[in-house]
Amino acid sequence: MAKNMEKIYVVEDDDNIRNLVEIALNGYGYEVESFETAEECLEVVKEEVPDLIVFDWMLPGMDGLTAIKQLRKNPETEQIPILVLTAKDKEIDKVVGLDGGADDYMTKPFGIMEFTARIRSLLRRSKPKDIATKKVSTSIISINKETREVYYKGDLVELTYKEFELLLYLMENSNRIVERDELLNRIWGYDYDGETRTLDMHIRTLRQKLGEEGSEYIKTVRGVGYRFIRMEEKN
Repeated sequence: MAKNMEKIYVVEDDDNIRNLVEIALNGYGYEVESFETAEECLEVVKEEVPDLIVFDWMLPGMDGLTAIKQLRKNPETEQIPILVLTAKDKEIDKVVGLDGGADDYMTKPFGIMEFTARIRSLLRRSKPKDIATKKVSTSIISINKETREVYYKGDLVELTYKEFELLLYLMENSNRIVERDELLNRIWGYDYDGETRTLDMHIRTLRQKLGEEGSEYIKTVRGVGYRFIRMEEKN
């Protein structure tokens, strides 16, 4: 199989799982480097930023979620695609993990075919794309893609990682109906399986953070999805 050239770091303290993942990824042509602790991985990232990282959540020393949050705070590493691979399988765990900065979330035990498919999907989505502008804005809301800052009526709005991605995607697709499955796959990176509260919760908090007109911007299309309406185009 041809070499993909992408480099993947795997952070997993279970020898059997780490070896299994490494063999599977090597089989698809990826260059893999493995670590037993988050601290070891973060030190190596300072020297070489990989194309993707697979993190276990529960690790000796620093846990995976803490390490992910550190990476997201650094402009040089904030865009690395990250997959969490963990035994924590409750819905709230998925919400916390994805809100904490992970791009995708898989629970153990897992299938290698699905795992490698998710890796390929994350790498595809992370490919550089031609961006016409670094800013997306309406007459009131402004998003700076480069700094990941959002301003509402000139005031900085504090959004979580997923809230930012959700608002950006809705604004970039303004005035069209974006289906729920599309939002879940694009923002959370996993197939919609009936868990509706995650998306609904983020839409609700996003509306609240956009002030009195939040509900006017983000409209619910019952039974389908959501639509971002530009106020200046509403009439």
